[in-house]
Amino acid sequence: MSERYFSPSYAEARRRFIEAARVVNASVHSYAINATAKNELAIDVAIIGADADPALVVSSGVHGVEGFLGSAVQLALLERLKAENNKRGIRYVLIHAVNPYGFAHLRRVNEDNVDLNRNYMASADDYAGAPSGYAALNGLLNPESPPSRLEPFKAKALWHIWRTGLPALKETIARGQYEYPRGLFYGGKKPCASTQIVQNHCAAWLAASRHIVHIDLHTGLGPHGSYKLLLTESDYAEHRDGYAKTFGTDQIEPLTKPDGMAYRVSGQWGPWMQQHFQTRDYRFAGAEFGTYDVIRVLAALRAENRAHHYGASDSPGYLKAKAELRECFCPESLAWRRLVVDLGLKIIGQGSPRR
Repeated sequence: MSERYFSPSYAEARRRFIEAARVVNASVHSYAINATAKNELAIDVAIIGADADPALVVSSGVHGVEGFLGSAVQLALLERLKAENNKRGIRYVLIHAVNPYGFAHLRRVNEDNVDLNRNYMASADDYAGAPSGYAALNGLLNPESPPSRLEPFKAKALWHIWRTGLPALKETIARGQYEYPRGLFYGGKKPCASTQIVQNHCAAWLAASRHIVHIDLHTGLGPHGSYKLLLTESDYAEHRDGYAKTFGTDQIEPLTKPDGMAYRVSGQWGPWMQQHFQTRDYRFAGAEFGTYDVIRVLAALRAENRAHHYGASDSPGYLKAKAELRECFCPESLAWRRLVVDLGLKIIGQGSPRR
C-alpha cells in the first residue's frame, strides 16, 4: 500500500531515497548543510536521463516537516521508474529535503528560523520590511514564552478573521516578513545555505533541457485529502489554458485568487527559477495537499515556534508542540497517506514533459 513510502524520520527517508535512486542507476549528488546536528544533513539530488531530454523536477521538503509527504512521493516515483526502466525520454531531477534541518527537527523553517520559500529575493535590498499589519499581530503570533494550554488563541484568531477577513489576514501573516528573526514566516536577511546550493547548482541539474516542468510538493493548506496546484499570478494568466489542459481546470489556482486557498508570497522559489531560466520553457507549480483547517495549522506553527525558542526540549509542552506540528503537515491517517501519494503520482504523470 502507498503508506509504506512514508518514513518515520529524516534520516530514514534520506537513506531510502538514496538507495532507491541508486537502484535505478541515478546519479546522486549530496550537498551538506552547515548546521549543528549529530547526523549529517544534506540536500540530495537524484538525476536520471540524458542532458538534453525535457526535464521533470520534483522537489520535497522546502518546508522541512512537509518533507515526509514529499519524500514518500519521490520514493514511490523511483519505484515506478524502476519498473518502467525510464522509457519515456525524460530527465528526472528529484531534489530531496531542500530543508533537511527542518525535516530532521520537525520544523517548517530551517536552521536560521528562515522560511526558505520566502528567501529567494532578487537583491540584497529586498530582505527588509514586513506586511502592513504584521507588527500589530507580532505579540499574538510570536509570544516570547513557552506554549501554554490556557491561552485562547483560537478565539483570538477567529476575532481577527471576523474583523479583517481571512484572505487579508492570511496575507498579512504569511506573505513573508524580514523584521522579526524569531517570528513566523521570517524570510531572512540573505540567501540561506539551502538557497545558495540551489542557486549554485540548478543549472548543472537541468543541463541542456529546454522544456522543464517543476512540481514542488507541499502540505498543510486546504481541506483534508484535497489538493491544488498553486501558480504565480503572471504564470497563471499567461499559461492558464495549458495548465488547465494538463492538470484540470478545478485543480489549478493562482496564489492571488480572491477567497482562494493561498495568498501572495514574497521571495518565492518558483518565480526565481523561472526568471533564472527565462530563456527556457519553465513551468512551476506548488502541489499543495490539504490536512486540517487553517486555524489549527497556524496554532501548531505558533506553538512549535514558541517551544523551539523558549521551551525546554524535554518538556511535555515541547514534545506536544512537535507532535502536533507533524500531525498538521503529515497526518497519521493511513487513508490520507494512501490518497496523497497516489495523487502525487497522478500529478507527476500528468505533468511529465514531452519532446
